[in-house]
Amino acid sequence: MRQLVANSIIFIIIVCTFSCSSYRKVPYFQNIDRTTTTSEAIDNQSSVLIQSGDILGINVSSLNPEASAVFNYNLSRVNGNNYDNSPGNPVYGYLVDQQGTIQLPLVGAMTVAGLEPAQIRTRLRQQLLAYLREPVVNIRLLNFRISVLGDVAKPDVYVVNNERITLLQALSLAGDLTITAQRTNVLLIREQNGQRQYISIDLTSKVLFTSPYYYLKNNDVLYVQPDKAKYAPVDRGYRNLSLVLSALSIIAIVFATVYR
Repeated sequence: MRQLVANSIIFIIIVCTFSCSSYRKVPYFQNIDRTTTTSEAIDNQSSVLIQSGDILGINVSSLNPEASAVFNYNLSRVNGNNYDNSPGNPVYGYLVDQQGTIQLPLVGAMTVAGLEPAQIRTRLRQQLLAYLREPVVNIRLLNFRISVLGDVAKPDVYVVNNERITLLQALSLAGDLTITAQRTNVLLIREQNGQRQYISIDLTSKVLFTSPYYYLKNNDVLYVQPDKAKYAPVDRGYRNLSLVLSALSIIAIVFATVYR
């Protein structure tokens, strides 16, 4: 009997140890000291750089409203008709072509790839001084979007209106990771300057906040990999192995009790 009790205790310890070990992978930012308030400088923000395939919304105003209207033709109206104000509409915004340029009335081809919206605004205003009196230029990136897929509550493509979003905000939009998601190996896929990068992100470490990948860029993709526990209920082999191990454990306990 004592042997049976001892074996049972060992079994319980093993189960508890496994459970605690699994839980350690669940909480975010585990190495933050939560016993006190700390602060750190934010120096990993980066500006939006325009690249081929982007769609720019350009609005121009001046002391010559009629002359300014020619630059705003594709914001909401074309030839007096209302159009769908969505990035999917081919007449909405200025598309940056493969050469990194946009085609503007009067100005012609203007290179914008690799520039920040503020830089484009300054350069365009200088060129418009030849045609308009005191022009005011506003520029926005219309197709800033990120994709979140994998083991999250709401995988989807999300449009970002303010041209700035953090990795945590993107995961929040997707309803956060499920309990079975791997938090130490979230994959960020980024296409920039003709290259595709694959970056592994560890959500359990506060290093994320100072990472150059904390602030997402246009067309970034986040993939959250499910843990093996997610697959276990549909894997017959995994279930069969679990049953075999359980049966062997019971046989071992019975054998130890009978032949002690």
